[in-house]
Amino acid sequence: MPISRAGHRAVVALGDERAEPDFVWIEALTGAGRPEIETLLAETDELAEIENGIRHRHRQGGRDFYAQFRAPLDLYVMVRLLRPIHVVETGVSSGVSSAHFLLALRANGRGTLHSIDLPVSQRGAHLAESESKVSLPPGRSSGWAMPDELRPGWDLHLGPSQVLLPVLTQGIDRVDLFLHDSHHTPEHLTFELETIRPKLTPGAIVLADNVEWTGDAFDRFAASLKVPVHRRGGDDLVGLQVPRAPTTAPPKRRASPKRAARSKKPSRPSGR
Repeated sequence: MPISRAGHRAVVALGDERAEPDFVWIEALTGAGRPEIETLLAETDELAEIENGIRHRHRQGGRDFYAQFRAPLDLYVMVRLLRPIHVVETGVSSGVSSAHFLLALRANGRGTLHSIDLPVSQRGAHLAESESKVSLPPGRSSGWAMPDELRPGWDLHLGPSQVLLPVLTQGIDRVDLFLHDSHHTPEHLTFELETIRPKLTPGAIVLADNVEWTGDAFDRFAASLKVPVHRRGGDDLVGLQVPRAPTTAPPKRRASPKRAARSKKPSRPSGR
């Protein structure tokens, strides 16, 4: 995966090299050039203090790794480039993806993040090997590693997305960016994609994590839109961009019969 100086301070602060941004992936999903991506990634270096705080909260919660979601800086850049009005994600856990969505929306000066999470808490004081790493530590709630300053304006819904996602999409007029990171089965991913489909705007970005568990559900969705699937390096994190509306020339104005008849008359000699 390409390594750039831009964003590297943020990666170090988060504490996991997997967060190194993938330029090829971002370029494929947004159409932006490398210089523009570099400029936006440089913004994340100014967020190193926030990233370090996220890492610190993870350690306080008994997590030695930075996050379950491996591409937070990629998300930041996509939101800055896309300037979405509505971002929807399913799956929050400690809130790394949510935090970077919110940071980018704040930098844009517009947009809302709508998140759905069905939290599962670990059973004891320490996470057992048999438990999911996305389980919440004792006393924590969804988004527990996020800075408190990002929470105002965050539209968080707790419960199963089978119930909440249809209600959420009915209440908004568009979805500009969607991230699936919840229950990873072919049936559930298909349900979420088809639920948001009517609200996807031209040029919207759709992402899905852990597709190794969801069969060909994402590929079939991409095929139905007639767009390619873009994989992030060797990860099982994939994305696509919804086709943009084709640009068509305005229809030619038809001349009125009288005007057409006049145009057929021979021109009068100049008289010279």
